[in-house]
Order: sequence, then C-alpha cells, then structure tokens
Amino acid sequence: MSVFKKFWDDVSSLWSLIVGLKVTGKNFADKNVTLHYPRETVTSGQLEGFRGPLELIGKPKDPAKPKCIACMMCVTACPSKCITVVKAKAPKPTEAELQAMKEAEERGEKVKKPKAPKEPAKFLYDFSLCSLCGSCVENCPAKALRYSSNVYLTVTDRKELKMDLLARLGAQAEAAAVETVVENPKNVEAEPVEKEAGTES
Repeated sequence: MSVFKKFWDDVSSLWSLIVGLKVTGKNFADKNVTLHYPRETVTSGQLEGFRGPLELIGKPKDPAKPKCIACMMCVTACPSKCITVVKAKAPKPTEAELQAMKEAEERGEKVKKPKAPKEPAKFLYDFSLCSLCGSCVENCPAKALRYSSNVYLTVTDRKELKMDLLARLGAQAEAAAVETVVENPKNVEAEPVEKEAGTES
C-alpha cells in the first residue's frame, strides 16, 4: 500500500467520522420527538404521516355505509393478502315479482332481473399481516380507504387484529352521531320542530 493511498484512507475515515458526529449532534440538539405516555399524549398535529390500521370511509350522506364499490382492486393490489372482500349478492325476488317476471317473459317482454348492489357484504382486514405499504389506498378508485389515526391500539390476542371494517365503520358513525348530540343538543332537539313546521306549511 502506497503512502498516498494510506493517507487518503485515513482522511476518508476521518471525514466519515465527522459526518456521523454532525448527524448525532444535530439530533441531540433537536427537540425531543418522543412522548412519555401516558403522562403525555399525541396531538392531531403530530399525527401527520402516521399510518394506523386501515378503515373504510363512509358516504357523506350516510356515514354508516362505505363508499366502497366492491371492485376488488384493494384485494388484488395487496401484496400481503390481508384484505378479504365479499361482494353483496342481488336481492332475491319475491313470489309476486317472480310471477310478474314470468308473465312478462310469456308476453315476450324483456325482463330486468334484480342486480347486485355495488357494495361489500363483508370487508375483513387482518392487521397482523398488513405491511402498511399503501397499495390498497392508492389503487382504490372510490377513495374508500384510508389509514386510521389510532396510535394507541393494543391487543392481547392476535385474533383481535382481524377486523371487520364494516362493523368498525358502523360503530364510528354511531359514535360520531352521539358526539354531535352531546356537543349540540339544542340543534338536534330543534330539528323535529323545524320538520313539523315544514309539514304544516
């Protein structure tokens, strides 16, 4: 090894050490980003970029019903195979409807059979398998999926990480409705009065 090469290796090692010390010093002097839970809790502003378990997004007019159209794109895109979606089936026609369809067919008319609604009958999610890669959220054409901000999720059994997202959405919608009643009891009580007034007119 030549003297010049040894000198160059020493300089490179020293420079690497200086860069490392600079990074260490910067983080040492920066504001602390960890919190002493439960004495301190995370604010909503500190949750930017946080990825909690997936959750469905409800329709604006009916928050208990998901925007999901059961297109199966999330299931296809998920590399961890942690999402299971079962499409809703078409409603079974009643005896009267069957008789009416039969009569229409005999008359040579085109019969429209009931179609399956574009919504999931089941939406199951195994958080224990999820890598939070975001493929499902990015590929959802209905924008029906998002990450939750539940930073305090804890379980004692792995089975509890298997979630029914439809049930979860229903519970969230119910909790939001109760919260609205608690925060604005006067507005909620005033609604029936307004409706009655509108009916009378």
